[in-house]
Amino acid sequence: MNYLAHAYLSFNNTEILLGNMSSDFIKGKKKFDYPIGIQQGIALHRNIDTFTDSHPSTAEAKKHFKAAVGTYSGAFVDVVYDHFLATDTNEFPKEHSLQKFAIETYQQLQNNIQWLPERLQRILPYMQSQNWLFNYSTLWGIEKSFEGVTRRAVYLDDFSTAFKAFEENYDELKTCYTSFFPDVKNYVMHQFQLL
Repeated sequence: MNYLAHAYLSFNNTEILLGNMSSDFIKGKKKFDYPIGIQQGIALHRNIDTFTDSHPSTAEAKKHFKAAVGTYSGAFVDVVYDHFLATDTNEFPKEHSLQKFAIETYQQLQNNIQWLPERLQRILPYMQSQNWLFNYSTLWGIEKSFEGVTRRAVYLDDFSTAFKAFEENYDELKTCYTSFFPDVKNYVMHQFQLL
């Protein structure tokens, strides 16, 4: 799961959101530098990633990218899941639901920017000005996200084959998301009960 899903699966809990969005930028014992609520968000992010990676629908979705990007297929599936979440009318039922959610998320992050890791603090203005969370709903936004994944990858230099795989297998990938997302949502709701 990528930024949108991790934000959404924080269920409007600010400290969980901060940890959930920061987790990839916080290594090892550094997590203990944060308040307990943010630590719980960091742990939740990692649990979501583990659940996602071990889900059979994710394994199926990765197959569509294997030929194009090899071991990076999981990173592209994460972006794809965010696209289908952004366009999921069960989760964002009204026309402006996604945009409203994106604005509220940026505001929560800005209001608590002192708790964000330095790298995320640097990324946040771009995330907000380019409206990454909303733009997962557009093919253009997915193309830009794929480009970003490729830029950060060690062994990739072209995202066009991955984007072609996304377009050619769109319906199959949507089916993978549809069978996966209710499971991860239920899993996270259960995790919240344990906090």
